[in-house]
Amino acid sequence: MFDLIVKGGTLPDGQVADIGLQGDKIAAVGKLEAEARRVIDATGDLVSPPFVDPHFHMDATLSYGLPRVNASGTLLEGISLWGELRDIATVEDMVARALRYCDWAVSMGLLAIRTHVDTTPDHLRGVTAMLEVKRQVAPYLDLQLVAFPQDGLYRSPTGRANVLRALDMGVDVVGGIPHFERTMEEGAASVRDMARLAAERGLMLDLHCDETDDPHSRHVETLAAEVTRHGLGARAAGSHLTSMHSMDNYYVSKLLPLIAESGMCAIPNPLINITLQGRHDSFPKRRGLTRVKEMQALGITVGWGQDCVLDPWYSLGTADMLDVAFMGLHVAQMTHPEEMARCFRMVTEDNARIMGLAGHGLKVGDQASLVILDAGDPVEALRLRAARLFVVSKGRVVAEAARGDARLDLPGRGGMVRRRVKG
Repeated sequence: MFDLIVKGGTLPDGQVADIGLQGDKIAAVGKLEAEARRVIDATGDLVSPPFVDPHFHMDATLSYGLPRVNASGTLLEGISLWGELRDIATVEDMVARALRYCDWAVSMGLLAIRTHVDTTPDHLRGVTAMLEVKRQVAPYLDLQLVAFPQDGLYRSPTGRANVLRALDMGVDVVGGIPHFERTMEEGAASVRDMARLAAERGLMLDLHCDETDDPHSRHVETLAAEVTRHGLGARAAGSHLTSMHSMDNYYVSKLLPLIAESGMCAIPNPLINITLQGRHDSFPKRRGLTRVKEMQALGITVGWGQDCVLDPWYSLGTADMLDVAFMGLHVAQMTHPEEMARCFRMVTEDNARIMGLAGHGLKVGDQASLVILDAGDPVEALRLRAARLFVVSKGRVVAEAARGDARLDLPGRGGMVRRRVKG
């Protein structure tokens, strides 16, 4: 007797199989004739591991318009607005906004999130708030916190001390923002400092790195060297890496093998990168997305991140990682069927690898978490940004939604219309 059987679903690799869940684990995959307390018929539908977001800012989410709208649309104005908001936002306010966002995430099958938490203010209310959110959502959503000195590790007088305080409070990952330090030298020093700290504490490392249109911002080179020096490998990630969009090809031909050699991961954030970058350009106008396909060709693990939803930097968003992958495949020109399927894997399997999540998949023994989508395969799921018919988290159905069909009332064209072409 299983607790739940998902019957006849199509897995991302095209296999059609039943999945039996027992407790919080996948107990069987294949043709199942056993009984279950609940059976979900997924015939013709895509059954996927949950979506994962390795880069987000939950302390700021759903605050759009506070204290006012980002009129220029630039990264720097967004940082300035957040600098005002973080000093007036209460713990209760941040918890309430974050929990509401987590509700959105669960409804979209997004069950693991890495969020950067600003450690600049000495009050550390954001850290207190996100630790409370992590505690509350733990039964159904895996939340990983990054100690993020938004104003710089050294640029802020207590920047480094507050990172250490946050880590001592229970924050999971070491963060940084080297390109926002006062000088290139201090930026490189902050990378070395944070890599050493991550190694000493046995923690993961995730730096906002070179989020700029300046092709001379090359802190990712230092990051790759330090990851290699300390043997951090896949425990380390460089987020954004937008300056690589503007670097000359000769330098990049040297840089990419160094990144690959280090074993570190990369996290571009297409919705936000293409919105914030190129604001100082006329035409041609740069879009600021890093070199995704080129990194993947060298075996570097690259994942898509959401980054922002309704906050000082971004005025849209719905917690939908299919939106993120959909935009990413367009801007990175990943339109071959194999590349589009890879974009789906980036927001499921690859992002899980970046976050170091164990048991994230659809194999026996994996965590009993999955998503049933109104699509026949991963590419169709991207095309449609398909409805999440069922979301199962740790063995429990936590969200259900209707199919994306419509009823027509047209002369000679009546009936239901489906935008699906598969399944």
